[in-house]
Amino acid sequence: IKNKSAILEFILVGLSTTTEIQTPLFWVFIFIYVTALTANFILILTICTFRKLHTPMYFFIVNLSLVNVISISVTTPKLLYSLWTGGKTISFYGCITQGYLFIWALGTELLLLSFMAFDRYAAICHPLQYTMIMRKEVSIGVWVAGLVNTSTHSGLLNQLSFCNSNVINHFFCDLPPLLHLSCSDPTLNVFVLSASDWILGVGCCGFTLTSYFFIIRTICRIRSTEGKKKAFSTCSSHFIIVSIFYSSVIYTYIRPSSAYSPEQDKIVALLYSVVTPLANPVIYSLRNKDFKEGLKTLIGRIQLLSRLQY
Repeated sequence: IKNKSAILEFILVGLSTTTEIQTPLFWVFIFIYVTALTANFILILTICTFRKLHTPMYFFIVNLSLVNVISISVTTPKLLYSLWTGGKTISFYGCITQGYLFIWALGTELLLLSFMAFDRYAAICHPLQYTMIMRKEVSIGVWVAGLVNTSTHSGLLNQLSFCNSNVINHFFCDLPPLLHLSCSDPTLNVFVLSASDWILGVGCCGFTLTSYFFIIRTICRIRSTEGKKKAFSTCSSHFIIVSIFYSSVIYTYIRPSSAYSPEQDKIVALLYSVVTPLANPVIYSLRNKDFKEGLKTLIGRIQLLSRLQY
């Protein structure tokens, strides 16, 4: 697809133009980035090496961790570079690529979270049919659906012209600010973006909430107080992170273009691009006894290998 753009590069304003806070922000985000990558890779390695965790739920969690690594790696390194060096430019096709990968990760995560909620519904409400209901092949379909979604948006974006301002008031190339910069009519893009968010955002959110409704209804029938407490503790932590993610995504992509607010969007974007990749491995692993057992086994194997080397 040949783009008719006269602009060869964009300028990303970033989180703040105040020079005094650039260095503190750099250290905050590099800590978040390294911690998120470490937590997600430990999660993937633990699940892959511990046979007891080879279940559909943990297979979904591995895929979620991969999505988290992609989403935070697409946006944060460029932000860190900008905070450290002051370099704010990004090439036109670099910007398109960043948006393409991020929307792919975002759509895939929306679908993954909804199927993970359904997985818990199947495990709690239909335990005898769980292995028949849940299939690992579902995650492949989720990635493909995310790929189709982002390819549609990127294809339409390449049809637009960018010939006036090249300043993006954001810390990465997200779709809403790019559409506002276009000097051609983005009506079709806005419509497809809104339709996509209704289907993926609101649809997945409704599917997730429905799953949690039936889960809570089943939990309330448990006679054991300790059983109720344990089930509610697990579901509540999952529900909190899911609520933050869905609400921030829906706010960003489904509201009218007239309500576009760059400063608010940057703060909200931090929730689904930086905070959730850090919070997901904590929510879905560190409070899980099976995962802790697998992590201890992994640490034991690493220590054994290090001793054998000496």
